[in-house]
Amino acid sequence: MPAESGVKGRRIAVVLFNLGGPDDQASVKPFLFNLFNDPAIIGLPGFARTPLARLISSRREKTAQANYGLMGGGSPLLPETRKQAEALESSLNDRLGGDEVRVFIAMRYWRPLTEETAADVAVFGPDEIVLLPLYPQFSTTTSQSSLKLWNEAYAGSGRSRTVCCYPEGAGWIEAQVEAVRQKLVEAGDQRVRVLFSAHGIPESLVEKKGDPYQAQVEATVAAVVARLAVEGISIDHALCYQSRVGPMKWLGPSTPEALEQAARDRVGVVVVPIAFVSEHVETLVELDIEYGELAHRLGVAPYLRAPAVGAEPAFISGLADAVLDALPRIGSAPFGPGCRKPWKACPHLCPGKAEAA
Repeated sequence: MPAESGVKGRRIAVVLFNLGGPDDQASVKPFLFNLFNDPAIIGLPGFARTPLARLISSRREKTAQANYGLMGGGSPLLPETRKQAEALESSLNDRLGGDEVRVFIAMRYWRPLTEETAADVAVFGPDEIVLLPLYPQFSTTTSQSSLKLWNEAYAGSGRSRTVCCYPEGAGWIEAQVEAVRQKLVEAGDQRVRVLFSAHGIPESLVEKKGDPYQAQVEATVAAVVARLAVEGISIDHALCYQSRVGPMKWLGPSTPEALEQAARDRVGVVVVPIAFVSEHVETLVELDIEYGELAHRLGVAPYLRAPAVGAEPAFISGLADAVLDALPRIGSAPFGPGCRKPWKACPHLCPGKAEAA
């Protein structure tokens, strides 16, 4: 565990990054537009990307509204993130007595948008800033996009540093292990396979842009499995990827394919959202409803789903450790092991290449 700094009296801003989600049915279309107008998502020049984003958001609006309707009309991501921010702020103020810590939320595609949060942080007037993405594994589509926009938007005071990733951060792994452990107890004597389900990305991002996401997800899975083994818990497990869109080849196998394999092997499943820290449409609708119905049709039973870590104490403690670990330095670095090789998009091992990517 990192030691608390001896310097006191500082104003410290911690900025949590996530994608965001629509508040209600009316905000679904502008949320989708912001998503698809991000050059990290559609890598076309603005003159081509923007009209395409308008077209895609219009075509997908009703389907997306139906999905968010299943959750009451909007995304629970912001309320979940606020709980995490409040818990982290409380933990840091307890551990950094004499300093004033404020935790801010910056969403990439819906409110509070990054530009709004950048203005709020500037008003706070921090001496120190810690940029902390709520993406445990670094990707060009999430962490890099969020941090790039922040660097363009923020013009206030303070020395800044970034926690670029924490795929094997102790608190993150402990929270995942506990979630798996509880579901295995629920499964009892029934044969189950633990399916670690991560949001997919196109294979081309890994092969051409040097995106370290796949390697970091695999590292997270390996760390969870190893920690369970230390406790004497050996699991049948597989890594799979969800949320594929478009015609490009994405990382695989897909979660539906993994469910089909479980059906052939006549085992139930415990599905673990291994790259998500909060409940949102990909967990509450895609995993719980869509894939739950698929599992039922395939005869995969039991179908159990571990919750996202949310504001679990182990996870929040791990985030606090990451902040304390980052305060003595500047620049970008992981908390715990990060990339095991110099991926082109890695902001720590290949900062020049990552900025140009």
